[in-house]
Amino acid sequence: MTKVAPMSYGIRGVYLISLKALLVVRSISFAGEAQVQLPDAAKPVPVIYDANEDRTTPAEPLMLTLSLAMGTSPARPVREPDDRAGAVVSQGENVERRLGEEKPLLLSVSPSLSFISAPAAKDHEINLSREPAPVIAAGNDAESEFTSREALFGDDLGQEQKPSKPMPAWKRLVTGWRGFSQLEIADTYTDPEHLSKAKLRTELSRTGQFNENIKWKISGRFDYDAAYDLSSFYPHAVRQDQRYQFFVRENYLDVSAGDFDFRLGRQHVIWGEMVGLFFADVVSAKDLREFVLPAFDILRIPQWAARAEYSKGDSHAEVVWIPVPTLDEIGKPGADFYPGPLRGVATYLPEDRSGRNIANSNYGVRLSHLVNGWDISGFYYHSLDSSPTFYRIGGPLDPPVFQPRHDEIDQVGGTLSKDFGSIVLKGELIYTDGRKFNVTRPTAMNGLVRQNTLDYVIGLDFSLPAETRLNLQFFQRVFFTHDPDLPLDRLENGASILLNGKLSPKIEAQALLIHSLNRSDWMFRPRLSWNFQPNWRWAVGADVFGGPPIGLFGRFDHADRVYTELRYSF
Repeated sequence: MTKVAPMSYGIRGVYLISLKALLVVRSISFAGEAQVQLPDAAKPVPVIYDANEDRTTPAEPLMLTLSLAMGTSPARPVREPDDRAGAVVSQGENVERRLGEEKPLLLSVSPSLSFISAPAAKDHEINLSREPAPVIAAGNDAESEFTSREALFGDDLGQEQKPSKPMPAWKRLVTGWRGFSQLEIADTYTDPEHLSKAKLRTELSRTGQFNENIKWKISGRFDYDAAYDLSSFYPHAVRQDQRYQFFVRENYLDVSAGDFDFRLGRQHVIWGEMVGLFFADVVSAKDLREFVLPAFDILRIPQWAARAEYSKGDSHAEVVWIPVPTLDEIGKPGADFYPGPLRGVATYLPEDRSGRNIANSNYGVRLSHLVNGWDISGFYYHSLDSSPTFYRIGGPLDPPVFQPRHDEIDQVGGTLSKDFGSIVLKGELIYTDGRKFNVTRPTAMNGLVRQNTLDYVIGLDFSLPAETRLNLQFFQRVFFTHDPDLPLDRLENGASILLNGKLSPKIEAQALLIHSLNRSDWMFRPRLSWNFQPNWRWAVGADVFGGPPIGLFGRFDHADRVYTELRYSF
């Protein structure tokens, strides 16, 4: 420090020069580098959030007053450093030189803090101090809140904004994909016990838009089941059919034009959805090679379709045309869930899909309306039945031989739903004309009779405490001209119960029971899942069947299994 020239005053005294500056400080803690700015009415007032109170309040500006005093005063003598440029003087100490030498100039700073309320804006004025500002959590350690210049004054203080670089084309191509990878392992424990599934599923999808009126989606899935390479338990045709497959999932173009929306391409058309079984969901084809056990988003197969929708207020109209329909996948004879009659006795010919052409296009219309909280819809659908009918080949005295074929049918139906708070009511009804059913009468042509049927289901969904859900359903099929040789009753009744709840924030348990009320024919599906990490889920469960061979579930009594799944979503 450079020595200060002596002052020519005859007496000892204190000479005070006071300098006061009113400064607006943006923060209490300066974190190494203090920055002070002049008042600016256009600056937003910080908003302080108190973690102990559920409200935010604008903070008053913090004012710092600095008082600078200069003077001389006597103090205890200290040794003068030899031949140095100056003496080091500590803040708050007084230094006395030898008699006749200059008195040191003493500097002291007296800071003081105060809050000044921002003036309220008049009704016709805009108070800029009320503009939004960064939220500061009150009650936290100040050193942890502000540790850099950027934390105090913003990332762009004193820096020029650089324009963002456009993303390279290759990077746009490989980013933005969503999907999942899932490993599924199942062991069929009924005699003979065997590994029935070791499947890896990977699905990718991506969406985008050309402009605000034209959007698109592409998606696909690849399945590989190592169980058919690790074991020769199943027939060769089954192993070839279910070892691996690539699925073209939803791939469509959406075009919006006012109240009209058009979708062209491979797409899901879902007109109904109940728990565990399908009723009004007549448009979707299904992959039934595992019966109805997979999740519905995996089980459904999209259709190549053109769909037009019109929406106005609470009303909605929809028209769909499927030039070449997609049919159910039922697998090959010898698979665990092949649906052919007289399993173990009959012979099955390859499936006849010759009716799948543009001459047998599917088409339908659906109208829906929301009135007083009731969501009601009605539809008509003409189609080549996606579910096959098993035609008997040969005479009544020949060994039973069947071939799955697809007939044209017409369906009329409706759905309803109503939210009553913690209870949701759902219902679906479908009348089917033209479907054929197998009979036991040997003289029946092709072993079939034509039966018109009415299917309906009523369900109640309860939201219970502790994040628990209970679903109850009753369903019935009515045969209007019931043939006495049908193995089914004129009224086929059934019920289901689903209970789902969380055992902990990450562990969820579920149990589904579907049971015929005409006979002891049932399916029971307990499941436990653990979301142990974000995007990761591990599950274990069982699929158990019981009942007579003619039953919807009893025919798969040989396929009871336990399974585990590991899924990563991205």
